[in-house]
Amino acid sequence: MASTEMGGGDHTVELIVRDVSASEADAVGVSDEIAPLLTQAEKPKINIFTVSYPRRKAGEQLARLPEVETFTVSQLILWVWSGSRYSGLLCMALSSTIYFVMGVLSDVFSVQSIPLFETAFVRCTIILVSSYFWLRRSGQPIFGQPNVKNLLILRAFMGYLSLMSFIYSIQRLPLSQAIVLSFTTPIMASIVARIILHEKLRIADIGGLACSFFGVLFIFRQVLTTQGGLVKSGGGINAFVKGSNQLYAVLLGLLSAISGGISYCLIRAGAKASDQPMATVFSFGILASPAAGICSFAFEDFVIPSFYSFPLMLVLGVLAFFAEVFLARGLQLEKTSKVANVQYIEAVLSQLWAMSLLRIAPSFGRLVGCLLIVVSVCCTMYIGPDKEIE
Repeated sequence: MASTEMGGGDHTVELIVRDVSASEADAVGVSDEIAPLLTQAEKPKINIFTVSYPRRKAGEQLARLPEVETFTVSQLILWVWSGSRYSGLLCMALSSTIYFVMGVLSDVFSVQSIPLFETAFVRCTIILVSSYFWLRRSGQPIFGQPNVKNLLILRAFMGYLSLMSFIYSIQRLPLSQAIVLSFTTPIMASIVARIILHEKLRIADIGGLACSFFGVLFIFRQVLTTQGGLVKSGGGINAFVKGSNQLYAVLLGLLSAISGGISYCLIRAGAKASDQPMATVFSFGILASPAAGICSFAFEDFVIPSFYSFPLMLVLGVLAFFAEVFLARGLQLEKTSKVANVQYIEAVLSQLWAMSLLRIAPSFGRLVGCLLIVVSVCCTMYIGPDKEIE
């Protein structure tokens, strides 16, 4: 470092020359070399606000939990619908379970007495509307394919005849007698399927149906002997009929079972011919809804549902729609006698529900009847379907 002083008058000027050290020169050179590299792109600015934390992943996991549950339920429904060789039997079991749930909801939440024709009108209307939108959304023909229109018309007529006959019989017969008559429908369906559809009735199928129906008789045996079917007088048991009206009600109950059995066969034939069961449900609704409405206004006093009864009627109508869909799907996939036998589980579920609420006593006859039905249905499920799903 050199220092020079210059004096001139009153002023003095000092010039200082300083040498640059090697370390400082190296630092300047390094900064000059790095600067062009940093100018090519923005300099990274890293702080606590720019570090990516796994908040989004946690949120995604929380959001995916309902999706996983929904996906599991949808996969289960699809598996029941067509993913197993037992799908036909499972669909009928699910249909019977839905009908049982409908009975429970009607029993627990019923706050107003609604006439039967009016109830049938609401349910058939919901079935009609729901099946219509289902067909429209799936792009299927509303009135079915041309080769199955006659089957659909006959199915609608027989289904409506069965429904109206059952309503008439249940209004004029003791409830237990009407229920027993309605449980002859699976037997009628198996017999009609042997005649019309030429389905083979094996010994196991006949034994299963007989075992299940005897189970129903055991369940309602005590009630049947006290509600007008059989009475004890003196030392013996005599059968009698309470007037011509009751006789007509019994005959109409049998007509309901026979027409219901024919309807099952037509559902099976129509669903197999059209490769989808929804057209059979829609054809029933398009006839039963206006006909039930006419009967409701013609033969009964129309009752306006209350604020609490109307939502229950809507829920029951939606459940009835799904029950009819699964019933038609079960008949489409499996032989009539097998899926018809699975329907008896509804009687077992109803009895177990009533006994759990202590509404009926768990008598020996009821327990034996439930056991017979459970054994019969389990044997049917164990033997499995006779053919592969189409």
